[in-house]
Amino acid sequence: MPFRFMLILLLFSTFPFAQRGRRNAEPILHEVSNKAVVQSIYPDAIKVDKVNDFWYQILNKDNKVIGYAMNSQQVCSDIIGYKGTTPVMIIIDKKGKIQKVTLLTHCETLSYVRLLENAGFFSQWNNKNLKEAEKVTLDAYSGATATALAIEKHVQFLLEKGKNSFPGRKIKQ
Repeated sequence: MPFRFMLILLLFSTFPFAQRGRRNAEPILHEVSNKAVVQSIYPDAIKVDKVNDFWYQILNKDNKVIGYAMNSQQVCSDIIGYKGTTPVMIIIDKKGKIQKVTLLTHCETLSYVRLLENAGFFSQWNNKNLKEAEKVTLDAYSGATATALAIEKHVQFLLEKGKNSFPGRKIKQ
């Protein structure tokens, strides 16, 4: 009995130290290829050209616009998640409907990012135009709250700025 008690005490007393060590560990950079993200929606994309402060046009081999993208990497460096910046890319079709929201290169805990992916966090904006997407209210995400809130801020910033400068067809009010 005393041995079992000591074993339980030892296990519970070391757990907080193990957790503390992980929390203070050096962040691990998880690289995400912008090209791979774009080609996951538009496989025939060959080139991406900057259109204005927020928008990029996605071009095929015939130099025709096949879609658009916004990237928060350069404009939201002050928004911090759990372990660092959480830049996102929003890919939109020519009609102004969101096709994908994704996290770019980051240092967030991968298990937290997977938790968000599996819960459908990133797909909540899909198939909505920019104005509809602004109205999306996100649920709380236990275990990944700091990451989710930072990503949401990136997305909201891009939606706010992007709706007034969309280079494609005008978005219905």
